[in-house]
Amino acid sequence: MAASMAFGPGSVPVGWLLLALGVLAIVGPALLEGTGQCAQRDRFEEELVLKPLSSGDVAATFQFRTRWDVELGLGDSGGRGRVSHYRLFPKSLGQVLSKFAVRELHLSFSHGFWRRARWGQPFLQAPPGAELWVWFQPSVTDVDTTWKELTNVLSGLFCASLNFIDSTNTVTPTASFKPLGIINETDHQYLRYSALPREIVCTENLTPWKKLLPCGSKAGLGVLLKAERLFHTSYHSQAVHVRPVCRDELCSSISWEMTLSLSVVFDLHAAGSGKREWSLFKMFSRTLTEVCPLASQSTIYVDVTDKEKANDTYELMPPALVWLNTTVHGQWRTYAMYNLLNPQLYSISSHSLNIVLKWKPSKQFATPEVPVFHAERYVSGFGLWTGKINTLIYNNHPYRSFPVLLMEVVPWYLRLYVHTLTIHTKGKDNKPSYIHYQPAKDRECPHLLEMLIQLPANSITKIGIEFERALLKWTEYPPDPNHGFYVGFPFVDPSVYFVRLYSEALLVNLPTPDFSMPYNVICLTCTVVAVGYGSFYNLLTRTFQIVEPTGGVAKKIANVIRRMRGVPPI
Repeated sequence: MAASMAFGPGSVPVGWLLLALGVLAIVGPALLEGTGQCAQRDRFEEELVLKPLSSGDVAATFQFRTRWDVELGLGDSGGRGRVSHYRLFPKSLGQVLSKFAVRELHLSFSHGFWRRARWGQPFLQAPPGAELWVWFQPSVTDVDTTWKELTNVLSGLFCASLNFIDSTNTVTPTASFKPLGIINETDHQYLRYSALPREIVCTENLTPWKKLLPCGSKAGLGVLLKAERLFHTSYHSQAVHVRPVCRDELCSSISWEMTLSLSVVFDLHAAGSGKREWSLFKMFSRTLTEVCPLASQSTIYVDVTDKEKANDTYELMPPALVWLNTTVHGQWRTYAMYNLLNPQLYSISSHSLNIVLKWKPSKQFATPEVPVFHAERYVSGFGLWTGKINTLIYNNHPYRSFPVLLMEVVPWYLRLYVHTLTIHTKGKDNKPSYIHYQPAKDRECPHLLEMLIQLPANSITKIGIEFERALLKWTEYPPDPNHGFYVGFPFVDPSVYFVRLYSEALLVNLPTPDFSMPYNVICLTCTVVAVGYGSFYNLLTRTFQIVEPTGGVAKKIANVIRRMRGVPPI
Protein backbone atom coordinates (compact mmCIF):
# COMPACT_ATOMS: atom_id res chain seq x y z
CA MET A 1 0.00 0.00 0.00
CA ALA A 2 1.36 3.38 -0.90
CA ALA A 3 2.05 5.85 1.88
CA SER A 4 -0.33 8.38 0.36
CA MET A 5 -3.33 6.04 0.44
CA ALA A 6 -6.06 7.27 2.81
CA PHE A 7 -8.25 5.04 4.93
CA GLY A 8 -11.97 5.60 4.91
CA PRO A 9 -15.05 3.91 6.36
CA GLY A 10 -15.24 0.27 5.37
CA SER A 11 -11.52 -0.08 4.66
CA VAL A 12 -9.16 -2.45 6.41
CA PRO A 13 -6.00 -1.86 8.49
CA VAL A 14 -4.03 -3.76 5.90
CA GLY A 15 -0.86 -4.55 7.84
CA TRP A 16 -2.69 -6.35 10.60
CA LEU A 17 -5.30 -8.13 8.57
CA LEU A 18 -2.81 -9.56 6.10
CA LEU A 19 -0.72 -10.99 8.89
CA ALA A 20 -3.67 -12.11 11.02
CA LEU A 21 -5.57 -13.79 8.23
CA GLY A 22 -2.47 -15.23 6.57
CA VAL A 23 -3.35 -13.73 3.19
CA LEU A 24 -0.42 -13.64 0.82
CA ALA A 25 0.65 -10.19 -0.27
CA ILE A 26 0.51 -10.28 -4.03
CA VAL A 27 0.77 -6.56 -4.67
CA GLY A 28 4.08 -4.90 -3.83
CA PRO A 29 4.25 -1.37 -2.42
CA ALA A 30 4.62 1.62 -4.67
CA LEU A 31 8.14 2.94 -4.76
CA LEU A 32 8.63 6.27 -3.05
CA GLU A 33 9.27 8.95 -5.60
CA GLY A 34 10.45 12.48 -4.95
CA THR A 35 11.09 15.43 -7.18
CA GLY A 36 14.57 15.04 -8.58
CA GLN A 37 15.33 12.02 -6.43
CA CYS A 38 15.78 8.33 -7.20
CA ALA A 39 13.16 5.85 -6.06
CA GLN A 40 13.98 4.04 -2.84
CA ARG A 41 14.22 0.26 -2.84
CA ASP A 42 12.89 -0.21 0.68
CA ARG A 43 9.95 0.91 2.74
CA PHE A 44 9.17 0.94 6.48
CA GLU A 45 5.72 1.02 8.09
CA GLU A 46 4.70 0.85 11.75
CA GLU A 47 1.32 0.22 13.36
CA LEU A 48 -0.14 -0.16 16.84
CA VAL A 49 -3.53 -1.69 17.65
CA LEU A 50 -5.03 -1.02 21.11
CA LYS A 51 -7.92 -3.26 22.08
CA PRO A 52 -9.82 -3.07 25.39
CA LEU A 53 -10.68 -6.66 26.33
CA SER A 54 -13.95 -7.81 27.84
CA SER A 55 -12.07 -8.96 30.97
CA GLY A 56 -11.00 -5.39 31.72
CA ASP A 57 -7.46 -5.83 30.38
CA VAL A 58 -5.99 -3.93 27.45
CA ALA A 59 -4.14 -5.63 24.58
CA ALA A 60 -1.49 -3.68 22.69
CA THR A 61 -0.07 -5.14 19.47
CA PHE A 62 2.82 -3.52 17.59
CA GLN A 63 3.81 -4.31 14.05
CA PHE A 64 6.89 -2.94 12.28
CA ARG A 65 7.07 -3.98 8.65
CA THR A 66 10.05 -3.45 6.35
CA ARG A 67 9.86 -4.35 2.67
CA TRP A 68 13.04 -4.50 0.60
CA ASP A 69 13.01 -4.74 -3.19
CA VAL A 70 15.97 -7.06 -3.60
CA GLU A 71 16.30 -10.76 -4.29
CA LEU A 72 18.36 -11.71 -1.25
CA GLY A 73 19.55 -15.28 -1.68
CA LEU A 74 16.71 -16.26 -4.03
CA GLY A 75 17.44 -18.10 -7.24
CA ASP A 76 21.02 -18.92 -8.13
CA SER A 77 23.91 -18.61 -5.76
CA GLY A 78 25.28 -15.63 -7.62
CA GLY A 79 22.32 -13.53 -6.53
CA ARG A 80 23.49 -13.45 -2.95
CA GLY A 81 26.55 -11.36 -3.66
CA ARG A 82 24.65 -8.49 -5.31
CA VAL A 83 23.51 -7.02 -1.97
CA SER A 84 26.17 -4.76 -0.48
CA HIS A 85 24.17 -1.78 0.81
CA TYR A 86 21.60 -1.92 3.61
CA ARG A 87 19.38 1.05 4.40
CA LEU A 88 16.25 0.04 6.36
CA PHE A 89 16.56 -3.74 6.36
CA PRO A 90 18.87 -4.79 9.24
CA LYS A 91 22.24 -5.91 7.94
CA SER A 92 22.80 -8.37 10.80
CA LEU A 93 19.71 -10.35 9.82
CA GLY A 94 20.11 -9.89 6.07
CA GLN A 95 23.56 -11.43 6.09
CA VAL A 96 22.26 -14.42 8.06
CA LEU A 97 19.47 -15.00 5.55
CA SER A 98 21.89 -14.80 2.64
CA LYS A 99 24.62 -16.97 4.17
CA PHE A 100 22.32 -19.85 5.16
CA ALA A 101 20.04 -19.61 2.07
CA VAL A 102 16.89 -19.01 4.11
CA ARG A 103 13.65 -18.68 2.20
CA GLU A 104 11.37 -18.03 5.19
CA LEU A 105 12.12 -17.51 8.86
CA HIS A 106 9.63 -17.32 11.72
CA LEU A 107 10.89 -16.85 15.28
CA SER A 108 8.88 -15.98 18.40
CA PHE A 109 9.56 -15.54 22.11
CA SER A 110 6.56 -15.55 24.44
CA HIS A 111 5.96 -15.35 28.16
CA GLY A 112 2.53 -16.35 29.42
CA PHE A 113 -0.37 -17.80 27.48
CA TRP A 114 -3.06 -16.04 25.46
CA ARG A 115 -6.38 -16.85 27.13
CA ARG A 116 -8.75 -17.16 24.21
CA ALA A 117 -11.79 -17.80 26.40
CA ARG A 118 -11.27 -14.43 28.17
CA TRP A 119 -9.42 -12.29 25.63
CA GLY A 120 -10.88 -13.52 22.35
CA GLN A 121 -8.97 -14.14 19.14
CA PRO A 122 -5.47 -12.61 18.87
CA PHE A 123 -4.08 -11.21 15.66
CA LEU A 124 -1.29 -13.77 15.64
CA GLN A 125 -0.87 -16.22 18.51
CA ALA A 126 2.51 -17.58 19.58
CA PRO A 127 3.16 -20.49 21.94
CA PRO A 128 4.86 -20.13 25.33
CA GLY A 129 8.64 -20.16 25.23
CA ALA A 130 10.54 -20.03 21.94
CA GLU A 131 9.39 -21.29 18.56
CA LEU A 132 11.43 -21.39 15.33
CA TRP A 133 10.54 -22.76 11.93
CA VAL A 134 12.49 -22.14 8.74
CA TRP A 135 12.15 -22.93 5.04
CA PHE A 136 15.51 -23.28 3.27
CA GLN A 137 16.37 -22.80 -0.39
CA PRO A 138 16.57 -25.91 -2.63
CA SER A 139 20.26 -25.09 -3.10
CA VAL A 140 20.98 -26.27 0.47
CA THR A 141 22.50 -29.74 0.27
CA ASP A 142 22.77 -30.58 3.99
CA VAL A 143 19.67 -29.13 5.66
CA ASP A 144 20.39 -30.57 9.11
CA THR A 145 23.88 -29.07 9.31
CA THR A 146 22.65 -25.71 8.00
CA TRP A 147 19.80 -25.78 10.50
CA LYS A 148 22.18 -26.37 13.40
CA GLU A 149 24.49 -23.58 12.30
CA LEU A 150 21.56 -21.21 11.82
CA THR A 151 20.19 -21.85 15.32
CA ASN A 152 23.62 -21.14 16.83
CA VAL A 153 23.85 -17.84 14.96
CA LEU A 154 20.32 -16.80 15.92
CA SER A 155 21.08 -17.73 19.51
CA GLY A 156 23.84 -15.16 19.60
CA LEU A 157 21.89 -12.59 17.58
CA PHE A 158 18.88 -12.59 19.94
CA CYS A 159 20.68 -13.55 23.18
CA ALA A 160 18.52 -16.67 23.53
CA SER A 161 19.06 -20.37 24.24
CA LEU A 162 18.36 -21.44 20.67
CA ASN A 163 21.66 -23.33 20.71
CA PHE A 164 19.82 -26.01 22.70
CA ILE A 165 17.87 -26.88 19.55
CA ASP A 166 19.12 -30.21 18.28
CA SER A 167 17.80 -33.43 16.73
CA THR A 168 15.95 -34.39 19.94
CA ASN A 169 13.51 -31.47 19.58
CA THR A 170 13.52 -30.86 15.81
CA VAL A 171 10.95 -32.27 13.38
CA THR A 172 10.13 -32.02 9.70
CA PRO A 173 6.34 -31.66 9.34
CA THR A 174 4.75 -33.14 6.26
CA ALA A 175 1.48 -31.18 6.19
CA SER A 176 1.83 -28.32 8.70
CA PHE A 177 3.60 -24.96 8.48
CA LYS A 178 3.14 -24.20 4.82
CA PRO A 179 5.13 -21.24 3.47
CA LEU A 180 3.49 -17.87 4.10
CA GLY A 181 5.30 -16.24 1.19
CA ILE A 182 4.61 -16.40 -2.51
CA ILE A 183 6.55 -19.61 -3.13
CA ASN A 184 4.25 -22.61 -2.84
CA GLU A 185 6.82 -25.20 -1.81
CA THR A 186 5.61 -28.79 -1.43
CA ASP A 187 8.95 -30.48 -0.69
CA HIS A 188 9.01 -30.45 3.12
CA GLN A 189 12.55 -31.76 3.31
CA TYR A 190 13.64 -28.10 3.34
CA LEU A 191 11.46 -27.32 6.39
CA ARG A 192 12.61 -27.55 9.99
CA TYR A 193 10.56 -26.85 13.12
CA SER A 194 11.52 -26.74 16.77
CA ALA A 195 10.23 -25.27 20.03
CA LEU A 196 11.67 -24.66 23.49
CA PRO A 197 8.66 -24.36 25.84
CA ARG A 198 10.92 -23.68 28.83
CA GLU A 199 12.67 -20.66 27.29
CA ILE A 200 12.35 -17.55 29.49
CA VAL A 201 11.85 -14.18 27.76
CA CYS A 202 13.59 -11.18 29.32
CA THR A 203 15.11 -7.82 28.41
CA GLU A 204 18.15 -9.57 26.94
CA ASN A 205 15.86 -10.76 24.12
CA LEU A 206 14.03 -7.44 23.73
CA THR A 207 17.15 -5.30 23.31
CA PRO A 208 18.50 -7.00 20.14
CA TRP A 209 14.94 -7.19 18.81
CA LYS A 210 14.57 -3.40 19.08
CA LYS A 211 17.90 -2.89 17.33
CA LEU A 212 16.36 -4.35 14.16
CA LEU A 213 14.10 -1.27 13.88
CA PRO A 214 15.34 1.55 11.61
CA CYS A 215 14.71 4.15 14.33
CA GLY A 216 15.23 1.81 17.26
CA SER A 217 13.51 3.14 20.38
CA LYS A 218 14.45 6.77 19.69
CA ALA A 219 11.46 7.86 17.59
CA GLY A 220 8.08 6.68 16.36
CA LEU A 221 6.19 3.86 18.02
CA GLY A 222 9.49 2.39 19.20
CA VAL A 223 9.54 5.04 21.93
CA LEU A 224 6.80 3.09 23.72
CA LEU A 225 8.93 -0.07 23.92
CA LYS A 226 10.03 0.41 27.51
CA ALA A 227 11.16 -2.92 28.95
CA GLU A 228 10.05 -2.11 32.48
CA ARG A 229 6.44 -1.75 31.33
CA LEU A 230 6.38 -4.42 28.62
CA PHE A 231 7.41 -7.17 31.03
CA HIS A 232 5.02 -6.02 33.76
CA THR A 233 2.14 -7.59 31.83
CA SER A 234 0.00 -10.72 31.83
CA TYR A 235 1.19 -11.74 28.38
CA HIS A 236 4.26 -10.82 26.35
CA SER A 237 5.15 -12.07 22.88
CA GLN A 238 7.69 -10.78 20.37
CA ALA A 239 8.33 -12.28 16.96
CA VAL A 240 10.33 -11.91 13.75
CA HIS A 241 8.80 -13.02 10.44
CA VAL A 242 10.72 -12.89 7.16
CA ARG A 243 9.18 -14.05 3.88
CA PRO A 244 9.40 -13.32 0.11
CA VAL A 245 6.51 -11.40 -1.47
CA CYS A 246 5.64 -10.16 -4.94
CA ARG A 247 6.97 -6.77 -5.89
CA ASP A 248 4.21 -5.93 -8.37
CA GLU A 249 0.88 -7.25 -9.62
CA LEU A 250 2.49 -9.50 -12.22
CA CYS A 251 4.94 -10.89 -9.64
CA SER A 252 7.76 -10.46 -12.11
CA SER A 253 10.25 -9.93 -9.31
CA ILE A 254 10.47 -10.72 -5.61
CA SER A 255 10.90 -8.54 -2.54
CA TRP A 256 11.71 -9.39 1.07
CA GLU A 257 9.30 -8.53 3.84
CA MET A 258 10.38 -8.49 7.48
CA THR A 259 7.69 -8.09 10.13
CA LEU A 260 8.55 -7.42 13.76
CA SER A 261 5.51 -7.94 15.97
CA LEU A 262 5.08 -7.49 19.71
CA SER A 263 1.91 -8.21 21.70
CA VAL A 264 1.32 -7.45 25.38
CA VAL A 265 -1.73 -7.55 27.67
CA PHE A 266 -1.88 -4.99 30.46
CA ASP A 267 -3.73 -5.85 33.65
CA LEU A 268 -5.06 -2.51 34.85
CA HIS A 269 -6.41 -4.06 38.05
CA ALA A 270 -2.92 -5.27 38.99
CA ALA A 271 -1.60 -1.80 38.14
CA GLY A 272 -3.87 -0.34 40.82
CA SER A 273 -6.37 1.61 38.72
CA GLY A 274 -9.20 -0.92 38.76
CA LYS A 275 -11.04 1.06 36.07
CA ARG A 276 -11.71 0.60 32.41
CA GLU A 277 -9.71 3.70 31.61
CA TRP A 278 -6.32 3.76 29.98
CA SER A 279 -3.87 5.98 28.18
CA LEU A 280 -0.54 5.62 26.45
CA PHE A 281 1.26 7.13 29.41
CA LYS A 282 -0.52 4.89 31.92
CA MET A 283 0.43 1.75 29.99
CA PHE A 284 3.89 2.59 28.64
CA SER A 285 4.99 5.42 31.00
CA ARG A 286 5.76 7.41 27.87
CA THR A 287 4.04 9.49 25.21
CA LEU A 288 4.72 9.94 21.52
CA THR A 289 6.87 12.96 20.78
CA GLU A 290 7.89 12.54 17.15
CA VAL A 291 7.36 10.19 14.26
CA CYS A 292 10.11 8.00 12.88
CA PRO A 293 11.53 10.01 9.93
CA LEU A 294 12.19 6.78 7.99
CA ALA A 295 8.57 5.55 8.27
CA SER A 296 6.28 6.01 5.28
CA GLN A 297 3.28 4.99 7.40
CA SER A 298 2.78 5.31 11.18
CA THR A 299 -0.69 4.59 12.51
CA ILE A 300 -2.46 3.79 15.77
CA TYR A 301 -5.78 1.88 15.73
CA VAL A 302 -8.09 1.89 18.76
CA ASP A 303 -10.70 -0.86 18.88
CA VAL A 304 -13.99 0.60 20.21
CA THR A 305 -16.27 -2.23 19.10
CA ASP A 306 -17.43 -3.13 22.63
CA LYS A 307 -19.24 0.17 23.03
CA GLU A 308 -21.83 -1.04 20.54
CA LYS A 309 -22.39 -4.27 22.49
CA ALA A 310 -22.62 -2.71 25.94
CA ASN A 311 -24.38 0.51 24.86
CA ASP A 312 -21.59 2.46 26.53
CA THR A 313 -20.46 6.01 26.08
CA TYR A 314 -16.82 6.97 26.01
CA GLU A 315 -14.51 9.89 25.65
CA LEU A 316 -11.55 9.47 23.33
CA MET A 317 -8.91 12.17 23.49
CA PRO A 318 -7.79 13.51 21.15
CA PRO A 319 -10.82 12.78 18.95
CA ALA A 320 -10.17 10.50 15.99
CA LEU A 321 -10.49 11.99 12.52
CA VAL A 322 -11.04 8.70 10.68
CA TRP A 323 -13.11 5.64 11.67
CA LEU A 324 -12.74 2.18 10.19
CA ASN A 325 -15.40 -0.53 9.98
CA THR A 326 -14.07 -3.90 8.94
CA THR A 327 -14.14 -7.61 9.74
CA VAL A 328 -11.37 -9.44 11.61
CA HIS A 329 -11.56 -13.24 11.98
CA GLY A 330 -15.16 -13.18 10.81
CA GLN A 331 -16.25 -10.52 13.34
CA TRP A 332 -17.25 -6.93 12.66
CA ARG A 333 -14.86 -4.43 14.29
CA THR A 334 -14.81 -0.64 14.63
CA TYR A 335 -11.48 1.21 14.86
CA ALA A 336 -10.52 4.80 15.54
CA MET A 337 -7.47 5.64 13.42
CA TYR A 338 -4.69 8.08 14.25
CA ASN A 339 -2.23 8.94 11.50
CA LEU A 340 0.96 9.92 13.34
CA LEU A 341 2.28 11.65 10.23
CA ASN A 342 -0.34 14.35 10.81
CA PRO A 343 1.34 17.11 12.88
CA GLN A 344 -2.06 18.37 14.10
CA LEU A 345 -2.35 15.39 16.46
CA TYR A 346 0.48 16.55 18.68
CA SER A 347 -0.16 18.97 21.51
CA ILE A 348 1.08 22.49 20.87
CA SER A 349 2.24 23.01 24.45
CA SER A 350 3.97 19.67 25.13
CA HIS A 351 4.65 18.59 21.51
CA SER A 352 3.54 15.05 22.43
CA LEU A 353 0.60 12.71 21.82
CA ASN A 354 -1.13 10.82 24.62
CA ILE A 355 -4.25 8.92 23.56
CA VAL A 356 -6.73 8.60 26.46
CA LEU A 357 -9.91 6.52 26.52
CA LYS A 358 -12.41 6.99 29.36
CA TRP A 359 -15.46 4.76 29.51
CA LYS A 360 -18.76 5.56 31.17
CA PRO A 361 -20.36 2.14 31.01
CA SER A 362 -23.93 1.27 31.83
CA LYS A 363 -22.49 -2.03 33.01
CA GLN A 364 -18.89 -2.60 33.99
CA PHE A 365 -17.78 -4.94 31.23
CA ALA A 366 -19.24 -6.38 28.07
CA THR A 367 -19.96 -10.05 27.53
CA PRO A 368 -16.70 -11.96 26.90
CA GLU A 369 -16.13 -12.91 23.30
CA VAL A 370 -16.43 -16.61 22.58
CA PRO A 371 -13.77 -17.61 20.01
CA VAL A 372 -14.76 -19.95 17.23
CA PHE A 373 -11.84 -22.26 17.99
CA HIS A 374 -9.76 -22.89 21.04
CA ALA A 375 -7.84 -25.85 22.42
CA GLU A 376 -6.90 -27.26 25.83
CA ARG A 377 -4.62 -30.06 26.94
CA TYR A 378 -3.92 -31.93 30.17
CA VAL A 379 -2.30 -35.13 31.47
CA SER A 380 -4.33 -37.80 33.27
CA GLY A 381 -3.28 -40.89 35.17
CA PHE A 382 -1.45 -41.57 38.40
CA GLY A 383 2.03 -42.65 39.40
CA LEU A 384 5.28 -42.12 37.54
CA TRP A 385 5.03 -45.00 35.09
CA THR A 386 2.17 -44.49 32.64
CA GLY A 387 -0.18 -41.65 31.76
CA LYS A 388 -2.41 -40.21 29.06
CA ILE A 389 -2.24 -36.97 27.05
CA ASN A 390 -5.69 -35.48 26.44
CA THR A 391 -6.34 -32.68 23.93
CA LEU A 392 -9.68 -30.87 23.67
CA ILE A 393 -10.53 -28.86 20.54
CA TYR A 394 -13.63 -26.65 20.67
CA ASN A 395 -15.66 -25.63 17.63
CA ASN A 396 -18.15 -23.02 18.87
CA HIS A 397 -19.62 -22.19 15.48
CA PRO A 398 -23.40 -22.79 15.66
CA TYR A 399 -23.86 -24.50 12.30
CA ARG A 400 -20.56 -24.95 10.42
CA SER A 401 -18.09 -27.81 10.61
CA PHE A 402 -14.43 -27.27 9.86
CA PRO A 403 -11.45 -29.49 9.02
CA VAL A 404 -8.45 -28.84 11.23
CA LEU A 405 -4.87 -30.04 11.05
CA LEU A 406 -3.46 -31.16 14.39
CA MET A 407 0.28 -31.55 14.94
CA GLU A 408 1.75 -33.05 18.13
CA VAL A 409 5.46 -33.10 18.95
CA VAL A 410 6.19 -35.28 21.99
CA PRO A 411 9.69 -35.80 23.45
CA TRP A 412 11.30 -39.21 23.15
CA TYR A 413 11.24 -39.85 26.91
CA LEU A 414 7.44 -40.13 26.73
CA ARG A 415 6.98 -43.38 24.82
CA LEU A 416 3.64 -43.19 23.04
CA TYR A 417 1.36 -46.18 22.53
CA VAL A 418 -0.08 -45.33 19.13
CA HIS A 419 -2.61 -48.18 19.28
CA THR A 420 -4.30 -46.34 22.20
CA LEU A 421 -5.03 -43.24 20.07
CA THR A 422 -8.71 -42.29 20.41
CA ILE A 423 -10.68 -39.41 18.85
CA HIS A 424 -14.22 -38.83 20.12
CA THR A 425 -16.74 -36.14 19.15
CA LYS A 426 -20.19 -36.02 20.75
CA GLY A 427 -19.72 -39.53 22.10
CA LYS A 428 -18.80 -41.04 18.71
CA ASP A 429 -15.53 -42.03 17.09
CA ASN A 430 -14.08 -39.42 14.76
CA LYS A 431 -11.81 -41.04 12.19
CA PRO A 432 -9.13 -38.71 10.76
CA SER A 433 -8.96 -38.39 6.98
CA TYR A 434 -5.16 -38.04 7.08
CA ILE A 435 -2.65 -39.27 9.62
CA HIS A 436 1.14 -39.24 9.68
CA TYR A 437 3.17 -40.63 12.54
CA GLN A 438 6.94 -40.61 12.91
CA PRO A 439 8.10 -42.66 15.90
CA ALA A 440 10.74 -41.33 18.22
CA LYS A 441 14.21 -42.72 18.76
CA ASP A 442 15.74 -42.60 22.20
CA ARG A 443 18.04 -39.58 22.48
CA GLU A 444 17.82 -38.93 18.73
CA CYS A 445 14.43 -37.55 17.63
CA PRO A 446 10.94 -36.88 19.09
CA HIS A 447 7.51 -38.24 18.16
CA LEU A 448 5.66 -36.45 15.36
CA LEU A 449 1.92 -36.94 14.91
CA GLU A 450 -0.13 -35.09 12.26
CA MET A 451 -3.85 -35.64 11.71
CA LEU A 452 -6.59 -34.02 9.64
CA ILE A 453 -9.79 -34.07 11.70
CA GLN A 454 -13.30 -32.85 10.90
CA LEU A 455 -14.85 -30.77 13.71
CA PRO A 456 -18.67 -30.79 13.69
CA ALA A 457 -20.54 -27.62 14.52
CA ASN A 458 -20.87 -26.68 18.20
CA SER A 459 -18.80 -29.64 19.36
CA ILE A 460 -15.89 -30.66 21.58
CA THR A 461 -13.42 -33.16 20.11
CA LYS A 462 -11.31 -35.12 22.59
CA ILE A 463 -8.06 -36.71 21.48
CA GLY A 464 -6.25 -39.06 23.83
CA ILE A 465 -3.12 -41.19 23.63
CA GLU A 466 -1.38 -43.15 26.36
CA PHE A 467 2.33 -43.03 27.08
CA GLU A 468 4.99 -44.56 29.30
CA ARG A 469 7.65 -42.55 31.07
CA ALA A 470 11.29 -43.44 30.39
CA LEU A 471 14.05 -43.50 32.99
CA LEU A 472 16.74 -41.01 32.08
CA LYS A 473 20.42 -41.13 32.84
CA TRP A 474 21.39 -39.05 35.83
CA THR A 475 23.36 -36.67 33.57
CA GLU A 476 20.24 -35.95 31.44
CA TYR A 477 18.25 -34.32 34.23
CA PRO A 478 18.07 -30.51 34.46
CA PRO A 479 19.35 -28.64 37.51
CA ASP A 480 15.84 -28.65 39.03
CA PRO A 481 14.55 -32.14 38.12
CA ASN A 482 11.70 -32.08 40.63
CA HIS A 483 10.15 -29.11 38.80
CA GLY A 484 9.20 -31.44 35.95
CA PHE A 485 9.72 -31.58 32.19
CA TYR A 486 7.91 -29.32 29.73
CA VAL A 487 6.19 -31.08 26.84
CA GLY A 488 5.58 -29.05 23.70
CA PHE A 489 2.20 -27.66 22.75
CA PRO A 490 -0.07 -29.07 20.02
CA PHE A 491 -0.56 -27.03 16.88
CA VAL A 492 -4.08 -26.70 15.47
CA ASP A 493 -4.58 -25.16 12.02
CA PRO A 494 -8.20 -24.56 10.93
CA SER A 495 -8.22 -24.47 7.15
CA VAL A 496 -10.95 -21.84 6.84
CA TYR A 497 -10.02 -18.96 9.14
CA PHE A 498 -6.27 -19.05 8.39
CA VAL A 499 -5.32 -19.00 12.05
CA ARG A 500 -3.05 -21.15 14.20
CA LEU A 501 -4.04 -22.33 17.66
CA TYR A 502 -1.78 -23.43 20.47
CA SER A 503 -2.69 -24.95 23.80
CA GLU A 504 -0.79 -24.77 27.06
CA ALA A 505 2.51 -26.57 27.44
CA LEU A 506 2.36 -29.66 29.65
CA LEU A 507 4.46 -30.12 32.77
CA VAL A 508 5.15 -33.83 33.26
CA ASN A 509 7.01 -35.45 36.14
CA LEU A 510 9.44 -38.27 35.35
CA PRO A 511 10.92 -40.88 37.69
CA THR A 512 13.57 -38.83 39.47
CA PRO A 513 16.35 -40.32 41.58
CA ASP A 514 17.27 -38.88 44.96
CA PHE A 515 20.12 -36.61 43.96
CA SER A 516 21.03 -36.11 47.65
CA MET A 517 22.15 -39.73 47.91
CA PRO A 518 25.54 -39.14 46.25
CA TYR A 519 26.21 -36.46 48.82
CA ASN A 520 25.21 -38.80 51.65
CA VAL A 521 27.33 -41.62 50.23
CA ILE A 522 30.33 -39.32 49.86
CA CYS A 523 30.00 -38.08 53.44
CA LEU A 524 29.62 -41.62 54.85
CA THR A 525 32.48 -42.98 52.76
CA CYS A 526 34.81 -40.17 53.75
CA THR A 527 33.96 -40.68 57.43
CA VAL A 528 34.63 -44.42 57.28
CA VAL A 529 37.87 -43.91 55.37
CA ALA A 530 39.04 -41.21 57.77
CA VAL A 531 38.35 -43.26 60.92
CA GLY A 532 39.50 -46.65 59.63
CA TYR A 533 42.51 -45.53 57.64
CA GLY A 534 43.54 -43.02 60.32
CA SER A 535 43.60 -45.68 63.05
CA PHE A 536 45.43 -48.17 60.85
CA TYR A 537 47.98 -45.53 59.83
CA ASN A 538 48.67 -44.63 63.46
CA LEU A 539 49.32 -48.28 64.31
CA LEU A 540 51.79 -48.58 61.45
CA THR A 541 53.72 -45.36 62.01
CA ARG A 542 53.65 -44.86 65.82
CA THR A 543 56.76 -45.89 67.87
CA PHE A 544 56.16 -47.52 71.30
CA GLN A 545 58.78 -47.19 74.11
CA ILE A 546 58.85 -48.67 77.67
CA VAL A 547 59.31 -45.94 80.29
CA GLU A 548 60.36 -46.82 83.84
CA PRO A 549 58.08 -45.29 86.44
CA THR A 550 59.72 -42.52 88.47
CA GLY A 551 58.53 -40.59 91.46
CA GLY A 552 56.69 -37.56 90.67
CA VAL A 553 54.88 -34.77 92.42
CA ALA A 554 51.87 -36.97 93.09
CA LYS A 555 54.00 -39.58 94.90
CA LYS A 556 55.65 -36.96 97.10
CA ILE A 557 52.31 -35.48 98.07
CA ALA A 558 50.99 -38.95 98.89
CA ASN A 559 53.99 -39.73 101.19
CA VAL A 560 53.52 -36.43 103.07
CA ILE A 561 49.91 -37.27 103.72
CA ARG A 562 50.82 -40.80 104.85
CA ARG A 563 53.38 -39.45 107.35
CA MET A 564 50.84 -37.06 108.77
CA ARG A 565 48.54 -39.99 109.31
CA GLY A 566 51.34 -42.18 110.82
CA VAL A 567 51.41 -44.56 107.90
CA PRO A 568 54.69 -45.79 106.40
CA PRO A 569 55.58 -44.06 103.09
CA ILE A 570 55.36 -45.78 99.80
